[in-house]
Amino acid sequence: MPPTLPPGGGPRIGMRTQTRPEYREPVTPQTAQPQQTVSRVAHTAGLAPAELAAARALMDLAFEGDFSDEDWDHGLGGMHALVHDARGELLGHGSVVQRRVLHNGRSLRVGYVEGVAVRPDRQRQGIGGQVMTALEGIIERAYDLGALSPSAEGEGLYRAHGWVTWTGSVGTLGPDGVQHLPDEDPPMLRGADLDPAHPFLIDWRDGDVY
Repeated sequence: MPPTLPPGGGPRIGMRTQTRPEYREPVTPQTAQPQQTVSRVAHTAGLAPAELAAARALMDLAFEGDFSDEDWDHGLGGMHALVHDARGELLGHGSVVQRRVLHNGRSLRVGYVEGVAVRPDRQRQGIGGQVMTALEGIIERAYDLGALSPSAEGEGLYRAHGWVTWTGSVGTLGPDGVQHLPDEDPPMLRGADLDPAHPFLIDWRDGDVY
């Protein structure tokens, strides 16, 4: 004989019973799951025009219009790291391009980081770290060292990833030969074993040299 159910018939099959309040685990920022992101690495030649346009638009958004066409051009021709949300919206971008540095009688192959940006409403959520981790992996496998010119806002991120500020003098190999740049802010370097007694002379380019 089946057991007698209490008034109301007890819980119905297929219905979830309510958890007693004292056993509920509150959802806090520490236990909440982060929004899903998808990372991708590709050469400039492997990106569709729409993808490049989205990355260019992100630069204007993140830098509040203070990102010129020359700045954008500096980040092309190398490898891009992109982070999208689950809907395919671009959240973060950065690129690494090859440059040459003359230092202490050697010509070094440098992976120069450009165009690191995160959509303003998704900053401070680890997306910049995802971008840098991808770019640093490329630098470690393909270059003698990494270099970048940090913004004031981004410097903390780079330091947390092991980048250090160059303490020696800087310059460039310009059209007229070596040009020292005593007023130039020094770059940040990663994986470098260089002697600050010798200048850091980077190749010439249009726009900002560093």
